[in-house]
Amino acid sequence: MEPFEHINVRQGFISKYRTKQVLVIALLWTLIDTAVYLFRFYRDHIDEAELPFAMQAWVVLLLRFGLIFFICLAMAYLLIYQLKHFIRNLPLWLGLLIKSVILVAAAFLLNFILHFTYIWLIEKKTLTPELGISYYRIFQTSLFVSQIFRWLVVFLITILLIEVNEKYSPGVFFDILAGRYITPKIEKRTVMFIDLVDSTAIAEQLGHKKYFRFIRDFIYFISIALLENDGQIYQYVGDEVVVSWIVKKRNANRKCLQALLDCRRMLQRNRNYFKKQYGIVPEFRAGIHTGEITIGEIGVIKKDLAMSGDTMNTAARLRSATSELNQKVIISKDFYAQTNLKNWQPISLGLVDLKGKESAMELYALKL
Repeated sequence: MEPFEHINVRQGFISKYRTKQVLVIALLWTLIDTAVYLFRFYRDHIDEAELPFAMQAWVVLLLRFGLIFFICLAMAYLLIYQLKHFIRNLPLWLGLLIKSVILVAAAFLLNFILHFTYIWLIEKKTLTPELGISYYRIFQTSLFVSQIFRWLVVFLITILLIEVNEKYSPGVFFDILAGRYITPKIEKRTVMFIDLVDSTAIAEQLGHKKYFRFIRDFIYFISIALLENDGQIYQYVGDEVVVSWIVKKRNANRKCLQALLDCRRMLQRNRNYFKKQYGIVPEFRAGIHTGEITIGEIGVIKKDLAMSGDTMNTAARLRSATSELNQKVIISKDFYAQTNLKNWQPISLGLVDLKGKESAMELYALKL
């Protein structure tokens, strides 16, 4: 049973992000198709007597642009929403192949719709005679091969860009592409380390393969909650997720706290799934700290964004302290001082010595 059937979250960041993806991809494909169409027209000097509907009258061009955009919207929706779930557990190469083949087939089917719409609206002809002629023209000429090759290239590039972008947190790939962090920058962020409770005992109980699937599902649901609240996922380390919020963005710390609530809700809503699949309902613990970090590009062959500094180390120590102090969520005084915790009833833990820190820190526990 796939966990997708159990997802039930409010329409937030992920929904907006995917809607934006669909619109951008549809517009990009439409512009590419229109550019190719105009290039062929001026290159081949289309004969007005032979193909009157293909002339560059503004009405015809706008009609074509609108129809193509509508077609590309349907195909982009298929790519982002439907095919993503269908090929989730397949190897990347097979997923790319299946997506490309399905999209090419959809492109030709929808292009027939476009072609016959022209015949009906522009030429005012009946569609039956044109059907046989069009099939002959497309499948018996080089047009078919050239269109397949063009759409395959466009689709493969699009799919690869999506895959690369989703390797990182949304927007991070384009930050790297634009060179935003070639020179390291100092940013004030709220950082949260969140991981699985009793991971060692669970691993012994489930065994290696089943435990890995358990972790994958746990992180999947946790990540949805974090992304829905504008968290930028920095990395996954085993059963741990490291996520941050840029403090200068509106309501950053409030969204961090809301992410904690949504993480719990996601796991509770899917408790029957975890019970049936693994016999265990996962719980998490988290450490949260606010401060300055240094962020920049690292790597030679494999490039990535790296975050470093005392803020990262402190947040990691707070997450470790949850086990030692028997708490679910521990926050630093810095986060406490900058956040409205009126409805959270924070509990002071006093001054606590953390491993690797020269002086004790004042900490607080939050009850979920």
